[in-house]
Amino acid sequence: MGGFLQKLRGDGADLPPRHAPRLIGIAALGGFFATAVVAGLTEGIDELLVLGSFGATCVLVFGYPDVPFSQPRNIVGGHVLSTLCGLVAVEVFGTSFWVAGVGVAAAIAVMMATRTVHPPAGSNPVIVFLATPGWDFLFLPTLIGALLVVAVAVAYNNLSREARYPKYWIGSGL
Repeated sequence: MGGFLQKLRGDGADLPPRHAPRLIGIAALGGFFATAVVAGLTEGIDELLVLGSFGATCVLVFGYPDVPFSQPRNIVGGHVLSTLCGLVAVEVFGTSFWVAGVGVAAAIAVMMATRTVHPPAGSNPVIVFLATPGWDFLFLPTLIGALLVVAVAVAYNNLSREARYPKYWIGSGL
């Protein structure tokens, strides 16, 4: 037990370096544009295109665009596969409290197995559990919304940064 309690103290590592104010502004503005586009289209077409998890996607794709979690394959694949896990869990097991856990566990396993890990998408099975939508939820808002966020990210990140985005689309070594 003493070893476990010692672990709770942490490593005492330093905080990560501060972000430059310019990078903070660029990231925040990117999140604004992506969210405004998706929410605006929701109003325009009278269809749901927004998921709460897309806000966390914006944190990654605009704040940390070079990490694997922020690449289009991970964003689209992670959101679609996690939503699918939630829909299957609710379809098979119903809406008992533990089904949300089944959906999240399945989403983690599937994203890791397919190399499409996108942490914000881990909340999609919970969203499915709470909303109990139909199977069309996989297409609208999940797929279309994720594709819209990626489209804005590609345009915005390449206009606002010197580095290229994305680092990869599908990737090699599948």
